[in-house]
Amino acid sequence: MAFAIEVLIAGLLSGVMYSLVALGFVLIFKASGVFNFAQGAMVLFAALTFVRILEMGVNFWLAIAIALAVMILLAVIIERVMLRPLVAQPVIILFMATIGLNYFLEGLAQGIWDSQVHGLDIGIPDVPWMSILESTNILISLFDVWTAVICGVLVLFLAF
Repeated sequence: MAFAIEVLIAGLLSGVMYSLVALGFVLIFKASGVFNFAQGAMVLFAALTFVRILEMGVNFWLAIAIALAVMILLAVIIERVMLRPLVAQPVIILFMATIGLNYFLEGLAQGIWDSQVHGLDIGIPDVPWMSILESTNILISLFDVWTAVICGVLVLFLAF
């Protein structure tokens, strides 16, 4: 029974990650009216930029600022060069353009950073954090708890 409860909690906490992805899709769609299928590739591009900057020995917070600046520049270029000319086109055109952009960004990222796995230590150990009941050995990952807290804060912030 304890294993079933632990799997249920882990599943709910994994669902929080999916809700963050959905939140990103909704924010972009509400702001632009475009369902951006390249969102995942843009997040990948930002993460790889951030990791590469950290690998160069740059301070964590400065690396975040630089990666943010790179992504703002990339977003402006994408908007000006690709999306703006497609204004007032049928929705299927924007749909296909963002799918094409997804493939382009994935290929560009692979060309710039290669296809090797890159690790990122954000300072939150992915180890069992808390036993709900000492007698049941139900464990919760600290990373999952932080993800749930951040998601809750974002949802509350956007609700008001």
